Parts: sequence; structure tokens; C-alpha cells
Amino acid sequence: MKTDLNTLLTTLYVHLDDRIIPALGFSRARRPGRKPALNDVELLCLLVAQHLLGISSDRKWIRYARKHLSGMFPNLPQQSGWGKRVRQATGLISAVITELARDTPTWGEVTRLIDSTPLPCGKSRETVKRSDLAGHAGYGYCASHSRFFWGFRLYLICTPEGMPAIWGLANPKIGEREAAEAMLRHDRHLLQPGQVIIADKGFAGRDFEGFITTELGAHLIRPDRKNEKPRFGKLGGIRQWVESAFDTLKGQLTLEDHGGRTIPGVYSRVAARLLALATGIWHNWLIGAPRKRSLIAYDH
Repeated sequence: MKTDLNTLLTTLYVHLDDRIIPALGFSRARRPGRKPALNDVELLCLLVAQHLLGISSDRKWIRYARKHLSGMFPNLPQQSGWGKRVRQATGLISAVITELARDTPTWGEVTRLIDSTPLPCGKSRETVKRSDLAGHAGYGYCASHSRFFWGFRLYLICTPEGMPAIWGLANPKIGEREAAEAMLRHDRHLLQPGQVIIADKGFAGRDFEGFITTELGAHLIRPDRKNEKPRFGKLGGIRQWVESAFDTLKGQLTLEDHGGRTIPGVYSRVAARLLALATGIWHNWLIGAPRKRSLIAYDH
């Protein structure tokens, strides 16, 4: 591994072990069964390394880790054990993402970006019929790439540099406003009074804007539609910020190659990639890197 990734993993390990994990109250003593050889901090650091290196296959990752990381992490499980631990850790991963976001300077700023992107989970009709995701996933259309897909939509609310603040998955047949409202109701404690939420035209609607303003005490800003009175303009440059975050998730962090075949599997694999993104941004703030969302220093 390159020194930059070593430095990130060492810094993350210390931060998780000294502050985040004890503060969250995740303790193995509360869980049934034998204590695992790989503890939670080691698991999270390995997950970050896997996805920063762009290795989507768990089988390839275990082989790589045994060859290159056994000195730092001597208690690596088999592939089946690794997958089970990751699926069980979704709640922990989500909580750590939030804590890393709280530790960045932009957490206290008023601006948040919201958007959604397709998360394909199958590419053939036979896969769709046999999948354990049937009844949860659905067919949707991606206007940006003019394609249909079967799976979910990933909804992301992030800071301007792409740090995940709130996220969730929804069937693509559910409207964007309805899915976003449900997500915001559930995690409203992660928003501040007076928050400015910047969205695209798909979130236009009187009821949704009323919910943002009245119930959340926030403000919704979106590009103007052609058939309405000008209010905010096109917002093209600002909207590109969240698109760039999705581009990083798909290109460098292999979001669309997640390989999840069950609900816990999909959620944990998406969460792991968001954790890698959050860790990269958090560490870039820590070292004063000029481009906070750039992960190039850690991908080889």
C-alpha cells in the first residue's frame, strides 16, 4: 500500500478506538456468541481500505488483504465470515458516518444538497424473478443516462463537498418527494433550524416545500421550472456538486458493482462505500488537502 492509505487507516483506527466507538456504546460484551478475532475498529478500517482501493469482490478482497495487510490485521476471517460481519455492522457503519460528518467544519454550515441516483441490483429477467430482493426492489428509469434499471434509488443528503449526512434506499416506483420526506422525517434530528436544502426540479411540489418549511424549519431551493415565476435561477453549478459525489461513489467506490443480493447485503455494501467516502473527506479536512472529496491519494 502507498503511505497515504497507511496514514489514513492509522489515523482512522486511533480516532475510532479512542473516541467514536466508545461514544457510540457499541460493545461486543452485549452480543451473544464468541468474541470475534477481528474487532469492530479493525472491521471498519478494512472496509474503508477495500473500497478506497476499488475492490468490489469480497473474494478478491480477502485474497488481497491476506497478502498485503496481514501485518496490520493478522486476524482476517474467511470470505463467508467477512460477509456476515459486514452485514451485521450496517447500524455501526451508519453511526460512524454521522460521527465523521460531525467532525468536519462544514457540518455546522447551513447548506445541504439532496439528490438520488439509480442503484441497479439485477441485469436480467431471470435474476429479477429469483432474487431475494423481489418485492422490495423495482423497475425505474434513469433520465440522465436514458436507461431503465431494476433495483433501488439511493437518496443522499450531503454537505457541499459531498460528506454524507443522511441517506436511504427506496423502490424507484416511489416518487422522489415521498421518499425524501420519509427519510427526512426519520432523520430530522440531523438537520439544523434554518438549514438550506438545495434540490433539483424533481423535488418541486407545494406539499413537499411546505413540509420542509413548516415541519423542518428549513428552506428548499431548486432550479426554476419553465412554467413558473423565476425564483432561484438554474443553479447548475451548485447542482453539479452532488452529481460529483455520486460520480465518485460510482467510479472510484464501485457503487453499481455492490453485488448485494439481500436487503441486509445491499444496505451494508452501500453503507460501506459511503463510509469510505466519508473517511476520505474527513481525513482530507484533517490534513488540509485542497480538494476534500478527492480520493486519488488513497486508491493505490
